[in-house]
Amino acid sequence: MTNIYQFEAELLEGENKSFSDYEGKVLLIVNTASKCGFTPQFAGLEKVYEKYKDQGLEVLGFPCNQFGGQDPGTNEQIGTYCQRNYGVSFPMFAKVNVKGPEAHVIFRYLTNNSKGILGSGIKWNFTKFLINKKGEVINRYAPTTKPEDIEHDIEKALAE
Repeated sequence: MTNIYQFEAELLEGENKSFSDYEGKVLLIVNTASKCGFTPQFAGLEKVYEKYKDQGLEVLGFPCNQFGGQDPGTNEQIGTYCQRNYGVSFPMFAKVNVKGPEAHVIFRYLTNNSKGILGSGIKWNFTKFLINKKGEVINRYAPTTKPEDIEHDIEKALAE
């Protein structure tokens, strides 16, 4: 598969969202968790989203409970938590697996098309993937990389 646009995923609210709806936009896809040491990055993700959404950036959050059981809530509880505590207005998707045989197809695509420091698999919450306007993975960021630290890469992708 050459780009991300042939996939779809379920939003927190339960409806399916086709990634073809994001064609021509820059995407920042993040596996998230509500009870992680990196959870405060929701604020940075929201700030980056607000700053660049009118230029064509979409931030897409995918809750995952595979790392330390740090997102045990229901989709509804996760949505309420993110909105209430961090003002999240970017799209949040239903909880998924991001590694192993049950990994969501989007994360299989992302990890097969990018390598992290420790290989292709996702090792923890808040791994970030930057997707260009053609739907191709152009960069991957570790959980420790703050959203504001990748603004230059986002700007570059938006300018292309």
